[in-house]
Amino acid sequence: MSYKGLDLEQDAAALTAQLVDFPSESGSEKPLADAVEAALRDLPHLRVDRYGNNVVARTDLGRAERVILAGHIDTVPAADNVPSRLDDDGVLWGCGTSDMKSGVAVQLRVAATVPAPLRDLTFVFYDNEEVDASLNGLGHLAAAHPDWLAGDFAVLLEPSSGQVEGGCQGTLRVLLRTEGTRAHSARGWLGVNAIHAAEPVLARLAAYEPRRRVIDGLEYREGLNAVRVEGGVAGNVIPDECVVTVNFRYAPDRSPEEALAHVREVFAGCGVAELTVADSSPGALPGLAHPAAAAFVAAVGGEPKPKYGWTDVSRFSALGVPAVNYGPGDPNLAHKRDEHVRTETVLHCEAALRDWLTG
Repeated sequence: MSYKGLDLEQDAAALTAQLVDFPSESGSEKPLADAVEAALRDLPHLRVDRYGNNVVARTDLGRAERVILAGHIDTVPAADNVPSRLDDDGVLWGCGTSDMKSGVAVQLRVAATVPAPLRDLTFVFYDNEEVDASLNGLGHLAAAHPDWLAGDFAVLLEPSSGQVEGGCQGTLRVLLRTEGTRAHSARGWLGVNAIHAAEPVLARLAAYEPRRRVIDGLEYREGLNAVRVEGGVAGNVIPDECVVTVNFRYAPDRSPEEALAHVREVFAGCGVAELTVADSSPGALPGLAHPAAAAFVAAVGGEPKPKYGWTDVSRFSALGVPAVNYGPGDPNLAHKRDEHVRTETVLHCEAALRDWLTG
């Protein structure tokens, strides 16, 4: 299926609608990546490169600093919410309106309308953010072309309701396995119940007091929670295995190694037969003390907040680039059937970024 080229002369709200009407479910981003590349190649002030379905465009004006504006072009599967619909109250409805085609529209508008920014700019449009981390286009770019992502400061236009959210939490998921001995439930004394053996793990979680940590003036609240309990063989069998899945969301001053050491310490003496790491992603420091970040916060206004959750700012942090989240979408609406965005917020973000880069 073919679609018309992207019109970068329309404002970011109208461009959001065009992007929403251009389906790009994870794994099917090529047509939209083609359109983004074509639109950017029409802008003479940008150098454009492509790797897979990831498009990177850059100014080269010799400025003292370089800022990266990044966003993913994929969405979750549509839920009968494409094409887009604009109501009389200025609310645009449709898949990706919040997460994050409104942010991508702002990126494209800045690329088209700010040919001579005060800071050199790199625009990154990447694929497969909504699926397994091994497929993430930004991760692929960082591995294959880290020089394309070099910069002094990055803004990830993930939904943040038009407010600056600094850095992100790290996340660690572990599997805690307890063991027992199978037996017939009618003669339970002949066995050892592995589900019962998990009680100390759950008690330790219930008594756990999460840490709060202030970094660059932002308070990150940690959390250690059981998110799944699996055990049982049949209705008449004493189970010989139980697995408690625990998710640790930690402040970005901890490394993944420190987070894992903390979790091991928490569950020491709980009778856990095996602790297995199922997933681990580092956090990202907010970097609000960096001059470009401070200027950005002053320009867009509002009180910065910590990012509760994990985003791709972590990948920039790993490259030594401080990053924040700032986008027009509401994160609470992401992936919902009634996903929407207020057009006034999209236009505000477009104007705020332009003012920061030119004023």
